[in-house]
Amino acid sequence: MAETKRKPGTPGAFSRWMQKRMNARMIRKVRDGKAKFMGMDVLILNTVGSRSGQPRVTPVAWFGDGKDAWLSIASGGGTQNPDWYTNLMANPERATVELPGGGPVKITPVKLAGEEREAAWKLISTAQPRMIKYQGKSERQYPIVKMTPR
Repeated sequence: MAETKRKPGTPGAFSRWMQKRMNARMIRKVRDGKAKFMGMDVLILNTVGSRSGQPRVTPVAWFGDGKDAWLSIASGGGTQNPDWYTNLMANPERATVELPGGGPVKITPVKLAGEEREAAWKLISTAQPRMIKYQGKSERQYPIVKMTPR
């Protein structure tokens, strides 16, 4: 059997299979009213595929901004942004979030920059210091998205 090459930093078939299984389990938990993973709050992000136009459902860790928005960091653990981030930015007007046990809420997502990003990073890294180590393993700066209900 011929071995196929994949780009460095992209997950293999087993990793993708495992991620799908874990995502499905986490989605069930959030919809059942439970939403913690590794000490972080989780919401369900509903987007539309940037190329396919098909609905996409992804559990995403979030941090409160102390006001009325949810902050998420688009780490993906690799050299490129995760698919959920690409889909969210391609079709922001069609995005919704689901909080534990709740229905979809329409959102306005914004990629943070400058001082606003720095303030969000400080909040996130204080709440979860492991994010500093995680970011340190990547050559790219992870985008932070602020999602506000509309």
